[in-house]
Amino acid sequence: MVIRNDLPSGPGELREILAEQQARYEQTLADRERAIAEFERELAEKEQMLSDRDRVIAVRDAELYAKTLQIEHLRAQLAKFRRARHGRSSEKLDREIEQLELLIGDLETGVAEAHARASQANGSNKANLSAAANLAARKPSGRRPLPDHLPRERLLHEPPSSCPNCGGTVLRKLSEDVTEVLEYIPSSFKVIQHARPKVSCRDCETIVQAPVPSLPIERGRPGPGLLAHVIVSKYGDALPLHRQSDIYARQGVDLSRAVLADWVGTMSALTAPLVEHIRRHVIAGRVLHADDTPVPVLAPGLGKTKTGRLWVVLRDERPWSGPASPAAFYSYSPDRKGERAVALLGECRGFLHADGYGGFTGLYKPDPKTGIPPLIEVACWAHARRHLYDVHVSNGSPIAKEALERISELFGIEKAINGLLPEERLAKRQAEAVPRLANLKAFFEKSLTQISGKGTLAHAIRYALSRWVALTRYTSDGHLEMTNNGAERSIRPLVLGRKNYLFAGSDSGGVRAAAMYTIVESCKLNGHDPEAYLRDVLGRIADHPINRLAELLPWHWKPSG
Repeated sequence: MVIRNDLPSGPGELREILAEQQARYEQTLADRERAIAEFERELAEKEQMLSDRDRVIAVRDAELYAKTLQIEHLRAQLAKFRRARHGRSSEKLDREIEQLELLIGDLETGVAEAHARASQANGSNKANLSAAANLAARKPSGRRPLPDHLPRERLLHEPPSSCPNCGGTVLRKLSEDVTEVLEYIPSSFKVIQHARPKVSCRDCETIVQAPVPSLPIERGRPGPGLLAHVIVSKYGDALPLHRQSDIYARQGVDLSRAVLADWVGTMSALTAPLVEHIRRHVIAGRVLHADDTPVPVLAPGLGKTKTGRLWVVLRDERPWSGPASPAAFYSYSPDRKGERAVALLGECRGFLHADGYGGFTGLYKPDPKTGIPPLIEVACWAHARRHLYDVHVSNGSPIAKEALERISELFGIEKAINGLLPEERLAKRQAEAVPRLANLKAFFEKSLTQISGKGTLAHAIRYALSRWVALTRYTSDGHLEMTNNGAERSIRPLVLGRKNYLFAGSDSGGVRAAAMYTIVESCKLNGHDPEAYLRDVLGRIADHPINRLAELLPWHWKPSG
């Protein structure tokens, strides 16, 4: 007979055990209810996310559809203008056709970029840019064969020497696939034939063939050299797509503006990560230069243009032998409101070389929490000198002439110390520039007592005196520059483009241009030919791991092969 010692000794103990079990049961039920509530909450959040995504996709689809309709409408309008021009000459009509060509090109490029970005977003879980590059292209339909008169260059991609299935080494040729890619070499075209023989294993009949070579646009016709040439011609040489199309037609190659726009839009989406890397590199600099320039932008439906702005932020440490590589980041805005400057430079900390634009003023004010301004203003002596120069040219003022000579001495000091270390530059400025600046200020103040206070000379002098602290700040730090000429040099290519043709067909075209200028001009700053850089990078980017994207930045880039 077994006697159990764990039985309750009486009714009281039994009630305690039952109460404890009841409490555990109620706790378990409460835990399950909380888990169910948490699951239902997470499910609701997921459903909301899916709903939001569907709405975003619907909006994007609607925008793309609207742009497609607008393109078709503009094409019809353009055809009408062309018919009206036939048989007569009209400068106004030619101008309207030119504007329509540019606007349609921007819209077509924007549609291509939107498709490419949507495809990249869908393929964002891939480990490298190959997926993004492959998804970026839409399947072409009804393409014309490449012209027969172009020379062909045959590249043979041999299959493996043994069967990957059984290891057999006796392979017989069955057939071959040939993929033709239109490529551009300076001043001419050629067709590269990527031939891939197809062989079969005599032992197990497995068919073996080399893989299709990676291309910037999957199943696309353009080679990386042609894409690079189109992009640099448009954004480096200010040659609109419809004019490029005419040039290529003279060489017997039919590449419509719509086709070129599709290529540019796809490449804009594909290179967006490179542009973002350049932006982060630039704004991380402690010493920056900034400038902007107006750009005319077509305003569809208004029959005229509006004025947008293209901004540049430059990081260039070469004048003081700094370690960072030079780069320029460009940004477009539809206007010149102060909020645009804050959006562009709000993350930056350090010194800013700029003109007297009022939109930068907020960036020079101390932060309420730290008491330190985000940026410290460094004014430009080239701007101050320009006012005096204009006065001297207009009336030959001897005071303006003497001021220009004194400022020229300051520039001479800078020329002599360019490229020296910051400490050496600072010592030279303290010894030679500071005394000359003190004398120049005294000369300005004395001159104001001798001339009319309402004249242009007085205005030029007051411009310099009102910014004296910012103008002389460069003498207190060897990392700073006397002028903002670096940013002005980076703006100059845009001014050339503005002179050659109406700059942008739309705001989105301005944004796209800013991104492409970022790549093209950063290449130039690092001593590279932008076309050679893009030819190589666009040929490699499809297979390049996205976590090693920095290797393709202009200052890290090394040509393959």
